[in-house]
Order: sequence, then structure tokens, then C-alpha cells
Amino acid sequence: MLVQLAICDIVLIEKATIPFASGLCVLSGETGAGKSILLDSLGLAIGNRAESRLVRAGKDQGVVTAEFDITDNEALQAILVDFGIVVEDATLIIRRILTADGKSRCFLNDQPISVTMLRSIGEMLVEIHGQHDQRGLLDPSSHRRQLDDFAGLQKERKSTEQAHSVWQEHAAALSQLQAELAKAQAEEEYLRHVEGELAAVNPSEGEEAQLAETRQKMMHGEKRIAAIQSALDELQGSTSVASSLHAAVRMLTRSAALEASATDSVMDTLERAALEVDAAVSELERIAYESQFNPRELEQAEERLFALRGLARKHNVAVDDLRELLEKNRAKLALLENQTTNMTALEKQVSEARNAYAAIAKDLSHKRMAASQVLEKAVMEELDGLKMGGTVVQVAIEPLTEDHWGAEGIDRVAFLASTNPGSPAAPLHKIASGGELSRFMLALKVAMRNVRSTPTVIFDEIDTGTGGAVADAIGRRLARLGEVAQVLVVTHLPQVAARGSHHLHVSKAATDNVTRTQVVALDTKARTEELARMLAGEAITDEARAAANKLMAG
Repeated sequence: MLVQLAICDIVLIEKATIPFASGLCVLSGETGAGKSILLDSLGLAIGNRAESRLVRAGKDQGVVTAEFDITDNEALQAILVDFGIVVEDATLIIRRILTADGKSRCFLNDQPISVTMLRSIGEMLVEIHGQHDQRGLLDPSSHRRQLDDFAGLQKERKSTEQAHSVWQEHAAALSQLQAELAKAQAEEEYLRHVEGELAAVNPSEGEEAQLAETRQKMMHGEKRIAAIQSALDELQGSTSVASSLHAAVRMLTRSAALEASATDSVMDTLERAALEVDAAVSELERIAYESQFNPRELEQAEERLFALRGLARKHNVAVDDLRELLEKNRAKLALLENQTTNMTALEKQVSEARNAYAAIAKDLSHKRMAASQVLEKAVMEELDGLKMGGTVVQVAIEPLTEDHWGAEGIDRVAFLASTNPGSPAAPLHKIASGGELSRFMLALKVAMRNVRSTPTVIFDEIDTGTGGAVADAIGRRLARLGEVAQVLVVTHLPQVAARGSHHLHVSKAATDNVTRTQVVALDTKARTEELARMLAGEAITDEARAAANKLMAG
């Protein structure tokens, strides 16, 4: 709730520190005294639009500081944690500085924040109602949640939100699969062509290098065999080297003219040479044999190599990536082949999730229907006390088409009313009379007073155009609302002011040619005088004081 409002150099308020308490707080004063300045100042503190006209004339800037106790505002505390704002002792201090050129800065517990953030926080702190205000309960977009809160359907609404989320997750997965399948089906003919083309070749990783090496060996094999054969011809010709060496040994052995001792070493050398030549011939013959190849094998290797490289160029991949490309195509084709099974399974999941959501949402809808009748009756009872007994209230629940089903259910809720017999029900904000609209809004607020909303509710001259018994009824209902929330009311009617737990008087005075607005908290005696003034005008009589005391006692 609002604990204190400090204002410095805002319009006619030079400096004021105004304490607030729980319950119903009345703000009264002559027209033009500056009551609206208080509301404008508080509006600045909760993120309303900043206008340079609000800065006191001759001053460079105006400052508004509002202190709130958010002990019971758990939702706001959670949001502040998300914003990274530290709040000690559940005290929230908002300061807004407005310069004469219309610029402003915002601070929350001395931490700078944006106006957008301030506005979102302010909406959870203060709710302001004027005669033609269309926010809060008069905002059609809030009616469904207001009805749920009135009926205590938070658990059912949460279940509906969760079921809707599950349904949408499955539906999104189905949509994604359908898109993938549609794309695959559009490519199916091409995929099958590529798969057949690659499968016919059946490439394997590393095959290109192996084929290139084999081809290289075969291409050089013929020259190698020719060279070996020439060498063999030289070694094994008509007079082979080995034969000549053996013949020389024989000649030396048979010659009697040579002493054995003289030729032994030579003969050993010749014999070893003959053996080495024989070994060389055998090795050359072996190499020649191994170098032999079938020309058809070379042709096949070249055909295979060229086919692989041609496919790689065609599909713009490396030869070693052809196998991976083949597997990817097969996977896409397998997806197509399995689409019936996959689609059926997902469609079943979507259908089951949709039916589960529909069942939960229908239960919520039935409970809304029951609660709507209770709310209609409660509001009309309040309106009857506000002298609007002929008003017909309707909490209209309209089913939505399935394509508009959402996290909050399957129906639309709207608060409607008809203030004249025979007239069709219309949205609240379209009710013709501003006074009727104000009383209607009060009746709604009182009927729904147990619904937790903003901790501070402000009514700006909600009683305009009323008086007597109607004003007294308004005052009583504001007091009842003040039992569950902090209520601030700006009023000119003593019947309303008498119901307040606290009373602030706003006055304006000129000193040294400077006009200033002052705000003073009234004690019991001062309240009596103010109520008497509101009853009798400037000339306060004893009768007016007696009437004021009677109003306060009643």
C-alpha cells in the first residue's frame, strides 16, 4: 500500500510530505485547491506520462517520491527479483524527477529504471478510477481473468494453461514434421534418382586414392617389363654372362699349364660372379612376372575412377563424401517411407492433447457460467443500494471458435449492463451517464472486493452528480472496500467524506504573490469542521457541525 507521498515543485505544491494509512482515506477541498495535483503527482510515481506543465513555474525540475509497503504483494516481489532490484523490509521507494523541458528520470530504491518498467510496476501498486476511466474492471480484456479470480478458479485456469501448452507443443511438432515431409515429397523424384545413381556406383571411403594408385602402377607396368626384358636379354643372350663365366672356370680347371694355386682365387671369384648373375636373373624374372597385368583391369580401374570423380563433380562434393551423400538420401527416402507411421503417431498425440485441453477448458467454462450468475446477482444488489435498481447486469460468456482457443480457455467473457428497461445490454464503458458508470464501477469493485488486485485503489470524484442517499450509499461501499484494500477517494460530498478512516484536506493560498497548495491531515475536530463546511459552505453553523457529527457517527 501507499505509505507516503513527497512532492516538491509540482504545479502549485512547493513542498509537501503526505502520510497515508490503510482503510478509506478521504481527500477534500475547494474546487481548484489542488486535489488533482496530488493524483497527477502519484501518477508520475507510477509511470504516467510526464508533462513539462507539471513543473512548478520558475523551477528547473519537480520531484515526486512515493513509498510503498509491498509486504503482501508477492507477485510484485517476484517481478522485482526478475528485474534484479533489491527490496529490503518490503519497502519500495519510487522517485521520479521531471525537468522543465519535459524530460524525466525514474529511480526505484535509488536504482535507475525505465519509464516502461516503472509503468509495469505501477500497475501492480495503484489502480485509479475516474468517471470515464476505461482501465481495470472497465477494460473488456480483463473481464475473463476478473471472473476467474472472483470465482477462485486460479487452479482450474492454471491447469487449462498447462494443457493448452502441451497441445500447442504437439501441434508445433506435427506442423514441423508436415513441413519436412512436404519438402521431402517435393524432392522425392530427385532423391530417388540420386539414390539410384549413387547406389549403382556404391562408393566407399578411400576408394579414390586406392584406384589412383592402382592405375598409376598399371600405367608404369609395361615400361617396367620392357626394361627388365632387355636386361634379361643381355644376361641371357646367345652367349649369356653366366655361361661365359662357367666356361672360363672350366678352361682354367682343365689347363695343365696353370698351377692350381695360382688360379684358385680367380676361379672362386668367377664362380661367385656366376652365382650372383644367376640370382640377378631370377630376381628380374620374378619382378617381370609380378609386373604383368591384364589390360582390361586397367580399363576397369580407370572407368571406376572416372565414374566416381564425375559423380563428385555433379553433386559438388568430394569423392570420399559420396558415401555420406548416399546415406543422407537414403535417410530422407526412409523418412518418406515411414511418414504414415510417424504422422499417425503425432496426429494421435495432438488429438489426445487437444481433447485433454478441451475437457479441462470446458470444466473451467462451466464453472465460469455458474460464477457469472453469482457475480451478476452480487453486482445488482450493490447497484440497488446505489439507487440503480433498474439496472440489469450480464456477465456474458461467449464460446470461441476452436481457432481462437487459448491458454485462458475456450470462451470470451464480457461485463455488460443495461441501465434502462428494455435497452439491450452494452459494454460497461459504453454506458451513457458518467455518474452511472462511476457507480457501476464501484458496485463491481465492492462485489469483487475479496479478489486480490492492486493494494491501493483511488476513486477520483466518483460521486460527481450524486447526493443524499446515493452519496451515503457510495460512502458506505467505499468504507466496505477499505476493509480489504487501501482506498483513496477525492470527494466534495460530506456523506462520502464522513465514512473515511483518515481525512486529508487540500487548500490553496497566496502569500507574497505566490500561490501554494497545502495538504493537511485532519484530526477529529478538524474533520468535523471540514464536513460542516462541505454541508453549509463558508458560513459554518452549529447546525452544520451537529449534522457533521451525526454523519461521522452514522
